[in-house]
Amino acid sequence: MNPQTLVFLKLAAAVVPLAVLAWMAAAYPTRRLVGVALVPALLSFVLLSGAWAIWPLVALDLAIAVTVLADLATLPARRDFSAERRAGRIASLRKRHEVTLIVANHSPRTRSVWIRDGVPPRLHASPEEFSVLLEGRSRVSVSYDLRPSRRGAFAVGPVHLRVHSRLGFWQRLLRYPVESLIHVYPDMKQLGQYAVLARTNRLSLLGVRRTRKVGQDHDFERLRDYTVDDNYKHIEWRATARRQKLTVKDFQSSQSQRIVFLLDCGRMMTNEAAGLSLLDHALNAVLMLSYVALRQNDAVGLICFSDEIHTFVPVRGGMAQMNHLLHASFDRFPRLVESRYDQAFRCLSSRVRKRTLVILVTNVIDEVNANQIELYLTNLVGRHLPLGVLLRDRRLFEALQTPPHGDALWRAAAAAEILAWRHQVLTDLHGKGVLSLDVFPEEMTAPLINRYLEIKARHLL
Repeated sequence: MNPQTLVFLKLAAAVVPLAVLAWMAAAYPTRRLVGVALVPALLSFVLLSGAWAIWPLVALDLAIAVTVLADLATLPARRDFSAERRAGRIASLRKRHEVTLIVANHSPRTRSVWIRDGVPPRLHASPEEFSVLLEGRSRVSVSYDLRPSRRGAFAVGPVHLRVHSRLGFWQRLLRYPVESLIHVYPDMKQLGQYAVLARTNRLSLLGVRRTRKVGQDHDFERLRDYTVDDNYKHIEWRATARRQKLTVKDFQSSQSQRIVFLLDCGRMMTNEAAGLSLLDHALNAVLMLSYVALRQNDAVGLICFSDEIHTFVPVRGGMAQMNHLLHASFDRFPRLVESRYDQAFRCLSSRVRKRTLVILVTNVIDEVNANQIELYLTNLVGRHLPLGVLLRDRRLFEALQTPPHGDALWRAAAAAEILAWRHQVLTDLHGKGVLSLDVFPEEMTAPLINRYLEIKARHLL
């Protein structure tokens, strides 16, 4: 046998068993095994100078092969481990969501384990992988954070483990089917923040203003600390003497009002602002206002539409309505289609009979949809109270703030013309009895709540 044939046979003897092991036992060589295998491979070039080194090299190959095969027997099996996942089913968009993995070692030996969860890319796990030293017959818990970048239902796949043999020549990839379903809703943690600030009378931190009511409702709601804007006639002197602190009475509206949101899910809501689509910002604001209105004992409904009616949530009161609104909107995404306002307002007229505050959340980018918005909102005047929420494009305002020179001058002129046309649209709506709100998408929550509180204070419904 010539030396060249021997080198070829040695390479085949090394590659073929590795391929068979990878296919049958899910066992793969590590870098350490590759480094050890390179030693006799490099020494094989000595055979080119003569056949005297054949038997020493064969003895070295056999020793390495026996050691590697013996190390393969120490590779952990799938039954030696188990894994489980603990995660809340509901997460909030772009908010931290903790997930815990529990991995158990059922063998008596201490193992080095690399742990990686089957997280979809849209959930953004941090950290993505763990390296732990797991003692025999013990378990370990590791936690990581998800920060979802998109709403919807996501299935988290199996837990992946990577284990090594005792000498580190082999590794095995183990998969444990631990399925979890996580529903990513719009930002719900703002609801808890609102509740906390409402109880401590600090809603101004969210941008919510105190609105002076026209007239006075007489349904007692609660006692709270006195502020400089309060009427001194509402001071509760007995509670003040008991608490040694000025205390006033809070009153709630005795009239339960109705609100319906018309949420545009068409092409005009596909743009992004601050990393989220316009529809995401709109959903956050709509759900926040729904929570506020339901706490005020009002009834809330929702219609999501684009070229068809996607969702209709009947107008109902009670905090249980929040669950219906969340489930109806969390997996709704903007579509690149033309919105059918006629279908949305036809659905509104057939489903909602009583006088209602109708809030249309959309975007105005051309005269076609501007004329439709004006037509259908003005038709509601008298029967309902229409409010059009139009979302601004921050890039238009930034173009006006750029120093006017070169191409920036032309962009500024074009932006000024668009904003002047937009202002005229809002003026026409106001002149025809339609309330309007012109806001940046990422800043719309507080202005929308303030407008709602102003409507309630002025008893416009």
